[in-house]
Amino acid sequence: MLDNAIYILKSSGEKVKFSFEKLRNSLKRTGAENEIIEYILHAVKDELYEGISTKEIYNRAFALLKKKKSYLASKYKLKKAIYELGPTGYPFERFVAAILKYSGYKTQVSKILQGKCVKHEIDIIGHKNNETTIIECKFHSEEGSNCNVKIPLYINSRYQDIKNQWSANNKDDGILAKGWVVTNTRFTADAIQYGNCCGLYLLSWDYPKNDGLKDRIDRLGLYPITVSTLLTNREKQFLLSREVVLCRDLIGDAFYLDHLGISQIRMKKILEEIKQICSS
Repeated sequence: MLDNAIYILKSSGEKVKFSFEKLRNSLKRTGAENEIIEYILHAVKDELYEGISTKEIYNRAFALLKKKKSYLASKYKLKKAIYELGPTGYPFERFVAAILKYSGYKTQVSKILQGKCVKHEIDIIGHKNNETTIIECKFHSEEGSNCNVKIPLYINSRYQDIKNQWSANNKDDGILAKGWVVTNTRFTADAIQYGNCCGLYLLSWDYPKNDGLKDRIDRLGLYPITVSTLLTNREKQFLLSREVVLCRDLIGDAFYLDHLGISQIRMKKILEEIKQICSS
């Protein structure tokens, strides 16, 4: 669509060539019709300039999508919505546990396990098919941050300490199958290389390819409550504090909206948006 390449500025400070194909694919992920996608692509094309930030492009595409269909804009803001689970990492841990639950795991959050040398507080323990998985979450609240090699190095040392004591203390929990590192951002090349070498399973926004967080969320329809474009930040934080992390949780526990003093008319609109997000 462009004769000359336009270079845009990412949140990390890196300059990259703008790709209409990437923007098209991100819009496709929302389930938007081709007519809407082409309309947005042409509108964005008219506003591009050298050095424009990815944030500006996102904001423009988001506003156009919201104008067309609100629930599509909610799905489009998924990555930003994951950051909004902060500022602490606890809601993110609950969110990851929910994804594991819908993948067939029984989960426990914030459990103490005895290692050979010391005790460790583990973010998530997952049980499935007589195997136990230890999952550690690394949440970043700022866009542009990456998960470097220090994180899997540290987590692997904790995992090995627990593994050395596992059979003595946890006979009823089956085999200790694997250690996981989950982040809402991206892993550096060194982090991936080390994780693969030492046997840790790494899960990030876009890794493993076609099975990262964004792929699992879309596949399972497990959108965080923070994707809503109708709830205020205060309302989202209230719901997160009550451990209402998933959109589908709010459908079953709509009485939480009563506690917020939301009018019946607005409540109906919020629940309609949530249902469309979950069912689309």
